[in-house]
Amino acid sequence: MPSPPEAQPAETGFRMTDQAEGSQPRDSLRSLTRALVRDVRIRRIFLLGIASGFPWLLIGSAMTAWLKDEGLTRSSITLFGAVFVVYTVNFLWAPLVDHVRLPWLHRLGQRRSWIVLCQAVMIGLTVLLAITGPASSLWLTAALALGIAVASATQDLAIDAYRITIIDEDEPELIGHGAAMATSGWWTGNMLPGVAAFWLVASLGWPLVYLLLTGVIAAIMVLVLLLFREPATAVRPVATAGVSWHEWLQRTYVDAVAEFFRRNGVALAFGLLAFIFLFKVGEAFLGRTVILFYKEVGFSDADIGTYSKGLGLFVIVPCSIAAGIFAGRFGVVRGLLFAGVAMAATNILFSWIAVAGPDTRLFSLAVIADGITSAFSTVAFVTFISYYTSRLHTAAQYGALASLGNSSRTLLAASSGMVVDGLGGDWALFFVLTAVMVLPSLAVLVWIARRVAVKAPSGSG
Repeated sequence: MPSPPEAQPAETGFRMTDQAEGSQPRDSLRSLTRALVRDVRIRRIFLLGIASGFPWLLIGSAMTAWLKDEGLTRSSITLFGAVFVVYTVNFLWAPLVDHVRLPWLHRLGQRRSWIVLCQAVMIGLTVLLAITGPASSLWLTAALALGIAVASATQDLAIDAYRITIIDEDEPELIGHGAAMATSGWWTGNMLPGVAAFWLVASLGWPLVYLLLTGVIAAIMVLVLLLFREPATAVRPVATAGVSWHEWLQRTYVDAVAEFFRRNGVALAFGLLAFIFLFKVGEAFLGRTVILFYKEVGFSDADIGTYSKGLGLFVIVPCSIAAGIFAGRFGVVRGLLFAGVAMAATNILFSWIAVAGPDTRLFSLAVIADGITSAFSTVAFVTFISYYTSRLHTAAQYGALASLGNSSRTLLAASSGMVVDGLGGDWALFFVLTAVMVLPSLAVLVWIARRVAVKAPSGSG
């Protein structure tokens, strides 16, 4: 089948052409090294990745451990994670990030102004969370976590738009490199402060640890203010004065959706949406419960900090870079197929831990395997979505596609604790089920590959 038709130049995204899918020269490693050394944009993408990943520590693994220490049940803790639903619905306000200028801050540029605003909000809410905490009011803690999630999800819209538009349309090879560095940064922001948090909590307690963590956001905000430049894009503010609400919706929401379906065709567009939704269902179920699993199987907070966070970081960052090189040489679709099969196999390792008990050697093996598969799946997934995103409606389209991918993590995985309870606490069987959840997405991906007639890279053997 032919590739998706091209849109008009002003609206085009990066097409999944032969070049985008794998006809890169064999010096992909040299290309990435050169980009890291010479291209400041790639380093900025890494820093923004840190900013994007860090809030997931605040309302994710650290919050899970804090709530567990407060004595909440499995079901209550995983339901508390429903605040992540914000990452699924942030596409609802994504056009605002594309087209609305913020008062006073707009001088920083469209993308930077939204990033700085969101970071300032997160600093204030995290301080309040540290001062209050779940011991004083669980409802207030939930509200503050929800506020952090809203600010973080909005920041992600601006960051992803910045990452895509800072790369020119005639530089498709940098899309994979950018995705690799964004993924490396995300895991660095999630894991490196996490190592410190889990190491320090025994002596300092969670409230003080959260206060210390606000310094990470503040440091990144200062760097964004001082070092970053706004990318030159085709984005233009949509006027609100004298424009009816339905006309404004037409120019923002409706046009963004229509352009996506027009550029890809209806059948392929729905296939893309199905794959994006299904691909990380199993990983989402595992990720939502894994801290609970570690603690219940007998690992200490120090073990979690050392192996899950510390060791995981040293695996994921280099593997993310390797994944970017792999995608450049062999294609994004092949990278996704490899990652999907590897994710299913890796989840079985957690079943082994459930049977064997708190064996740190087995823990290390599972963390390493999970880090490799997470890196490859995330980089390929981010690159895949980026290729199908318009440069005119960047935040709106990427936000919608990423939200769809996150929906499995939020809408479905919030019930993961109930699934474990329904299985009578049988963690081994639970992780086998998460492995099976990967398979439907791979069937859809094969259909997509045939639909766009993806070809093997010339001379790649």
